[in-house]
Amino acid sequence: MDTRSEAREFLSTRRARITPDQAGLPAFGGNRRVPGLRREEVSLLAGVSVDYYTRLERGDLSGVSDSVLDALARALQLDDAETAHLFDLARAANASPVARKPRKKTEAIRPSIQRLLDAMTGAPALVSNNYFDYLGANALGHALYAPLWSEPSPNSARFAFLNPAAQEFYIDWDRNTQDLVAAMRGEAGRNPYDRKLSDLVGELSTRSDRFRMLWAAHNVRYHRSGTKRLNHPVVGEIELVYEAFELPADPGLRMATYTAEPGTPSEDKLKMLASWVATEAEGADAPRPSSGAKSTPARDA
Repeated sequence: MDTRSEAREFLSTRRARITPDQAGLPAFGGNRRVPGLRREEVSLLAGVSVDYYTRLERGDLSGVSDSVLDALARALQLDDAETAHLFDLARAANASPVARKPRKKTEAIRPSIQRLLDAMTGAPALVSNNYFDYLGANALGHALYAPLWSEPSPNSARFAFLNPAAQEFYIDWDRNTQDLVAAMRGEAGRNPYDRKLSDLVGELSTRSDRFRMLWAAHNVRYHRSGTKRLNHPVVGEIELVYEAFELPADPGLRMATYTAEPGTPSEDKLKMLASWVATEAEGADAPRPSSGAKSTPARDA
């Protein structure tokens, strides 16, 4: 990815969304040519010269100090995820050629992680990597995301944008796709030289108008907790709370768990899904007669 253009577009889109009133500045003149703050207004708020801020917004973050980045984050009213993204872009701009080589990523889960997943019988749990591939799950996790696991190589981004079934499965598909792209933006900022991630972005940009539009917005968010509403093929509409955790021993991997609020219809449906999973497992384990076996006729008493 072109880190210079990434920095330029990120700063310009953040500036465009802040009005003088939101920034506590007087709006002189009724005919403003920009939708948000002017460059000179951002430079005033950040305490840097107009020329210096103009250089930064043109994508040249070389040599920028942490104190200036902090000042920009305050001036542009960036949240934690956006601030981290700005620092990631600056880090990439100042990285040495050696540091620009993508780090080796974990693309499979260890047996102990799978055992941990399997031990979690009351809540769906899944493990994914920073390419948004699902690498493992417990039985309830497989059942909850059954439409996604039916694909040869389960990937939440490809499913959401390229599989028509996703719009029916995700009740809040519009919001879910926004959150997904915002999470991918953050990942791209942390790993701008990762070819596999760039290829995924390129594929989705080529094949999905929705993805291309959202990617151009340069929004960045953390995807650590929230609610997910699904239209499940077995139990119908279900609303779950998810929590995502990084796996420090496995760089790039994260585990997501799903629970239902106590006393809600969704809790009943989650229990129903767990019962369905158990029934399916019992059916799969039941002994079946050989196809060549012959029945023994009953004898008369």
